[in-house]
Amino acid sequence: MKRGFASDNNSGIHPEILSAIYAANEGHVVGYGGDTITEMAIQRFKQEFGEQTDVYFVFNGTGANVLSLSTLTHSFNSVICAETAHIQVDECGAPEKFTGCKLLPVEVIKGKITPKGISKYLHGFDFEHHSQPKIISISQVTELGTVYSVDEIKAITTLAHEYGLFVHMDGARLANAAVALGLSFREFTVDAGIDVLSFGGTKNGMMLGEAVLFFNPELSKNSKYIRKQSMQLFSKMRFVSSQFLAYFSNDLWKRNATHSNKMAKLLEQEVMKIPAIKLTQEVEANGVFAVVPPEIIPLLQEKYFFYIWDEHRSEVRWMTSFDTEEEDIYNFTTLIKSLV
Repeated sequence: MKRGFASDNNSGIHPEILSAIYAANEGHVVGYGGDTITEMAIQRFKQEFGEQTDVYFVFNGTGANVLSLSTLTHSFNSVICAETAHIQVDECGAPEKFTGCKLLPVEVIKGKITPKGISKYLHGFDFEHHSQPKIISISQVTELGTVYSVDEIKAITTLAHEYGLFVHMDGARLANAAVALGLSFREFTVDAGIDVLSFGGTKNGMMLGEAVLFFNPELSKNSKYIRKQSMQLFSKMRFVSSQFLAYFSNDLWKRNATHSNKMAKLLEQEVMKIPAIKLTQEVEANGVFAVVPPEIIPLLQEKYFFYIWDEHRSEVRWMTSFDTEEEDIYNFTTLIKSLV
């Protein structure tokens, strides 16, 4: 099947991840996380983020976000997030359904929310007629392919903690952000004041499985019950945790994300040579957003599948992956040139 640019979810599984799953498929071990592979993976996360980190493996990104938010809220709380956030736009109301919380969308600037935008919701505390703000959720990388700096994250976490709020980071593409920033995971998460992190790997070469990381164990006392109740407890846990061991081994996460980011920059470089195509966002990770003549979109999609981001302005999203090749970029942009 031809590689396209629709989503990094559409890519396959990295061979090193597949090998780790195969190696874990030996004999019988205790289920539900009571195995040595899972314990080793948990210890590996502690090496990355600190000994205080409490780790919970789940099936997918929506499950990670729901567990993160459910653990830290009551149904009378609200969650402040970007108007473009995955929890707001792309999770079929799962956060609202399982937390009972109201989502409060904030206008974005280059895909990011700011303390100024957040501040309009910081009122009504202790007033029973208002939902009570409890969490600010940010995505790193954002849904528009941009990346929060450490200072931008610290500005949000400082404001949140002043008001007694927690900060959740949706890190579905966390590896791409780490590569873009040139930082360790810890430097822009726990060290920047993040309270709970949805750590993703599926978009960067894993088969399935995400991790929820609480950086204060006092906050996660009920997480194991909430994970089970929300149908996110994997019985054969070793097949998730073994992937994370491979993911961290020999910096596989970094190699994959470096490549996908590099391919996005190459795509940007080639597209900028085509006057009919207008980029709409800075290319900081592995996503390219562009306005394309509407008449050529279906013709392009026949050869290379991708999604339309905004129909009204003919804006599309092109995502690169760990297995995107330079040839894919050159062939795709050659096709664009021939059509325009």
